[in-house]
Amino acid sequence: MPVYGYARVSTADQNLDLQVEKLTASGCTTIRKEKASGTSRDGRGELQTLLDFIQAGDTVMVTRIDRLARSVGDLQDIVKAIRAKGADLKAVDQPIDTSTAAGKAFLDMLGVFAEFETNLRRERQLEGIAKAKAAGVYKGRRPSIDVEAVRHLRDAGIGPSEIAKQLKIGRASVYRVLGPTK
Repeated sequence: MPVYGYARVSTADQNLDLQVEKLTASGCTTIRKEKASGTSRDGRGELQTLLDFIQAGDTVMVTRIDRLARSVGDLQDIVKAIRAKGADLKAVDQPIDTSTAAGKAFLDMLGVFAEFETNLRRERQLEGIAKAKAAGVYKGRRPSIDVEAVRHLRDAGIGPSEIAKQLKIGRASVYRVLGPTK
């Protein structure tokens, strides 16, 4: 039966080579690759293609389950989709094999830890931002809208739709800058 690999990294500057090597060495006949966040299934076309393509008896293989999902909910949904097709999930670096009871249990435990790790990282980031704000170091991201340009164009008699078009911003952003109309 075919073994299909799935390799994912979160950012464009990360490299998929090591995952692809491991999946190839583990017998994957086809490997779907993408660079997208694992915190959601949105924007992960290669994963969706794989889920649509697999059939009964196939195996989906990843190097580690955090390459597949970063939340327990997403992981369960993905595994449910794989099982609904009659396929199995295996991981190269972890004892996961959904065709066995022990493999299923280990999968669930690792999913909980992957989500826990993501939540811890988010908490540390928010703590760091709060500390930087208190020290006056963190100012947030730079505004992407030139408020003065919006007001200047309005004062010149240009309407919100045309302002948005000229400044290449959304019309809702123009309305937010201009505030409520009387």
